[in-house]
Amino acid sequence: MATVATEPFEGQKPGTSGLRKKAKEFRRPGYTENFVQSIFDAIGTADLTQSTLVVGGDGRYYMRDALRIIVQMAAANKVGRVVVGKNGILSTPAVSTLIRKRKSLGGIILTASHNPGGPDGDFGIKYNTGNGGPAPEGITKAIFEKTKSIKEYRICKEVQAEFDCIGEQTFLGGQFVLEIVDSITDYAALMKEIFDFDLLRTFLSGGKFRILVDAMNGVMGPYASRIFCEELGAPAESVIRNVPLEDFGGGHPDPNLTYAADLVAVLKKGEHDFGAAFDGDGDRNMILGRGGFFVNPSDSLAVIAAHNQSIPYFKQTGMKGMARSMPTSGAIDRVAKEDHFSLYEVPTGWKFFGNLMDAGKLSLCGEESFGTGSDHVREKDGLWAVLAWLTILATSKQSVEQVVNSHWTKYGRNFFTRYDYEGVESVGANEMMEKLRTIVANPADVIGKEFAGKDDNRRYTLSACDDFRYEDPIDKSITEKQGVRFIFSDGSRIVFRLSGTGTGGATIRLYIDSFESDPTRQMEDAQVALRPLIDIALEISQLQKHTGRTEPTVIT
Repeated sequence: MATVATEPFEGQKPGTSGLRKKAKEFRRPGYTENFVQSIFDAIGTADLTQSTLVVGGDGRYYMRDALRIIVQMAAANKVGRVVVGKNGILSTPAVSTLIRKRKSLGGIILTASHNPGGPDGDFGIKYNTGNGGPAPEGITKAIFEKTKSIKEYRICKEVQAEFDCIGEQTFLGGQFVLEIVDSITDYAALMKEIFDFDLLRTFLSGGKFRILVDAMNGVMGPYASRIFCEELGAPAESVIRNVPLEDFGGGHPDPNLTYAADLVAVLKKGEHDFGAAFDGDGDRNMILGRGGFFVNPSDSLAVIAAHNQSIPYFKQTGMKGMARSMPTSGAIDRVAKEDHFSLYEVPTGWKFFGNLMDAGKLSLCGEESFGTGSDHVREKDGLWAVLAWLTILATSKQSVEQVVNSHWTKYGRNFFTRYDYEGVESVGANEMMEKLRTIVANPADVIGKEFAGKDDNRRYTLSACDDFRYEDPIDKSITEKQGVRFIFSDGSRIVFRLSGTGTGGATIRLYIDSFESDPTRQMEDAQVALRPLIDIALEISQLQKHTGRTEPTVIT
């Protein structure tokens, strides 16, 4: 074992989903080692000889190199056992599954989620705690503090691990065990406990109901092929781009209408009844119906909530409560109110749901950023969401579009859109956010003011504005500056926030949410229905002036 002298690297601050940088940053000598040692130092390494650490990733460029370093450092930091998926592959929800099943110390996930991969792409390292979920802010802050003062890291290079064969490898006279496991088995077993696979097998086999699932050359490909094709009988061609690639085949593994446009185009041909896409690490999902009918993620969450009793897991455990991230539309709020469930509004970041789940207060939750999940794990889970939708379709005997339209008829429709401005100069983005915070800091100057779009007679009166602040009902921790909100008298909302998942420049996210109860207007295109509020948002923020951007990179 070696103790290597080192010096801190600037900026190793974990964001909402760990540390994300360009892959070339992680390849700098000592960069990965510093951050990994800071994780071990932050969680305490007094006696880990009886502990298990789960490690895996989405197959992106640099993953195997980082995996080897982590295993060698785990041995040097006296971790007793490390569990790794075969070839290093583990989806993020599968890591959470293994942590919980093995009662592990925690896990390290090697992913930058929906960010591009390859030598010029992004890489990330995220630590999950023993509950299977992302580390809470107390731990991420401790890791960051360690990165600023680190002087040495510990590594055992004589641990020459192999990741391609299932089984155990022992090192250091038996003091350190590396266990390579099948990446899919434990996760698939959990899905069989949650859903009625006999029902789904009858629904999908025979080719009468045609699905097309795009894994976008991310980690979920092998999982989708195993579960949808081998277990449930869908034809092999039902899963496309199912081989994980270091650069995701040159694509951007983000399941939205922009980056999964090829899938949308195929669905528009009307030859498939259902379409879905996953991101790089398998925790996000996009749902499509015949003809390319797009299910907004906020609506997807609300539909699953409304149909929760069609899912065996919720029948068994009961619905303890529902939650959404603050920017997510209020569609699920209406389900919770109608069906008398508790509803929680939390900041963006799955770790905030974890506290509620661990306290037994939450069963179902989601974010507008294509993330949906339940308390079966402590991460969002893309494949779980697709199985939930297929269960709803199998039991309701309706199409995707019919299910959504029926939902709007019963609960009303929340028109929702998100504008992403990616790679914006940080100076301009921060300047814009500070100007917005100045406005909401003096609400008396704007409350009661009327706004209108450029070419629309509809007028909106501002009734409230703030910078979202969250007090965790479980541990009473305070999280501030989570998004600037402008709320109008009819309940419409405009929200601005800077994303914490990018690696270059800043990403500004603009969210618009407006409720419509009139059935005659519910079928209107969301971009048309929300145009006045979009105009108002651009006027209030002066986004073009601060960023120079006239159009968003992605519209959801």
